[in-house]
Amino acid sequence: MIRPLHSAALIAIAASITPMSAVAQVSTSEANPTSEVLTVAQNAVTPNRNALANQQAYVLGPGDEIQLTMFGQPELFTTNYRVLVDGTVSLPLIGRVPVVGRSIGQAEREISLRYTRLYRRPYVTMVLVRARTVTLAVTGEVRRPGTYPVESPNQIPTVTQLIQLAGGASQSADLSNVIVRRPQLNGSVQNIPVDLLRLLQEGDLSQNLELRDKDTVVINATTEIDRRNSLLVSNASFSADRSEPINIAIVGEVYRPGPHTIRPGSADVRDAGTLGNSRAASTELPTVTQAIQTAGGIKPEANIREVRVIRRPHNGDPQTIGVDLWKLLKEGDLSQDIALQAGDTIEVPKAVGLTAAEMTELATVSFAPATIDVNVVGEVKSPGVVKIQPNTPLNTAVLAAGGFDDRRANKSKVKLIRLNPDGTVAQRDIKVNFSEPVNEDTNPALRNNDVIVVGRSGLTKFGDGLRNVLSPITSGFGLFNILF
Repeated sequence: MIRPLHSAALIAIAASITPMSAVAQVSTSEANPTSEVLTVAQNAVTPNRNALANQQAYVLGPGDEIQLTMFGQPELFTTNYRVLVDGTVSLPLIGRVPVVGRSIGQAEREISLRYTRLYRRPYVTMVLVRARTVTLAVTGEVRRPGTYPVESPNQIPTVTQLIQLAGGASQSADLSNVIVRRPQLNGSVQNIPVDLLRLLQEGDLSQNLELRDKDTVVINATTEIDRRNSLLVSNASFSADRSEPINIAIVGEVYRPGPHTIRPGSADVRDAGTLGNSRAASTELPTVTQAIQTAGGIKPEANIREVRVIRRPHNGDPQTIGVDLWKLLKEGDLSQDIALQAGDTIEVPKAVGLTAAEMTELATVSFAPATIDVNVVGEVKSPGVVKIQPNTPLNTAVLAAGGFDDRRANKSKVKLIRLNPDGTVAQRDIKVNFSEPVNEDTNPALRNNDVIVVGRSGLTKFGDGLRNVLSPITSGFGLFNILF
C-alpha cells in the first residue's frame, strides 16, 4: 500500500524547483524532506558525471564551449555557452560569471552559488562540449623541444604523453627531476616536481601529472649517468624514438673515424676499413659497440678500457661518460654498452703495453673487423692479398700465401712495410722463425694493409743475375742459327 505524501513534503519538493520568492513562506522545519529529494537527484545524474570524470581536472579558458543543466529547470539553459575573452560566461538571470582558471567542478560550484539567490539549493552540472586549443610547452632533454598546441575535448596530455609528442626524452634526461611550471591567476608560477623514475620503477601513476593550459614541462639534464637504470630509461615508452637513425661522431682507434649515421640494430664488420653493415631493424637504441661496428671496428691497439662518450645536453655543460668495454667482455656488464643519442662523440684511445694475449683476444670481439688485408709479395707460392684475422702473426700470413717458394725464397728474413697513421711509411727486416710465438721482433702481429716482401735467396740472385747477363748472348746464338 502506497502512503500519500504529507502536504509539507509536497511543499518542500515544490520549493526545490521553484524560485525563492514563491516559497518564502515555507518554514525551515517543513523543508527537511527537501534534502532527501536533492540526494535522489544527485544519484540520478551520477552516471553522467562519471562519464565526465576525465574532464573534471580540465581548467576553463577563453574559447571553451560548455553546456549547463540545472536539475528541475530544463528550460533555464537553452543553448551552449562560450567562455569569453575576459574569462567570464554570460548566463541567464545572473549575468557574467568568472570561470577562467577554474576546473569544471569549481565552475559548477561557483555558478550554483550564484543561483542560490534565485533558487533553493540549485544543482548545476557542466559538460565541456568543445575545448579550445590548449598550448603546452616542453623544454630541455627531449628530441624536439618547443610548444605544442593540443585540441582535445576530452583530455589534455599527461607529462609522459607530452614528452612522447616531443619525440621522447633523451639519454641525458634526469627523469627524477622533471619540473612542471604552471602559471597562476595572480601572475606567479607554481613549480611542481615530478619523479618519472618512480613511475618506471614503482608504477606510481601520481607522478604522471595531468597538464593544464600554458603548462611548461622542463626536463633537466642529469649530472651523472645512472648505469643501474639506463636500460630501464632507454626502454621507457616516452624515451627517444628508437626507429629513427641518429648522427654521431667517432674518433681514435677505429678503421673509419668521422661522422656516422647509426640506425637501430646491430652491424656486422667484415673487412677492416669498410663500413659495418646493418643486419636487422631493432627497437633498441644504438649503443657504443654498434657505433664502433659501423665505423669499421676497432684497431688492434685500441684501448677499450678507457673509451669516452662526450655528450652535449640541450641545457648544461658537455658530459664525459667513461665506458669500459673490457668489463663488457669479461664480466658481461651490459651497463658499459650505453645507449647513444644524437650528437654524441665517441673517443677510442690508443692502448700502451697490450700483451700478445690481449691483442689476440681483441681480434675476436664482435666489434672488431672479421678480416684484415695483408699483401704478401715476392718468393711465395701464391703471392697477392690474403684475408686474415686482425692481429694475425706474420708467420701465419706467409703460410696463408702458400709458404715460401722452396727453390727461390730467402727463408731467413722478410721485409715488413707498414703505412703509419701520420702518413709515413715504415719498413724493417724481420728474421723469420716459425717456431716463435707472437712477438714484435721475430713474429709481429700484422695490421690492415701491411705488405710482406719475401726476397730471393743468395743463390737465386746469382742465378738470376747470370741469366740476365747471358740472355743477350743466348738470344744472339738463337738468331744466328735461324739465319744460317
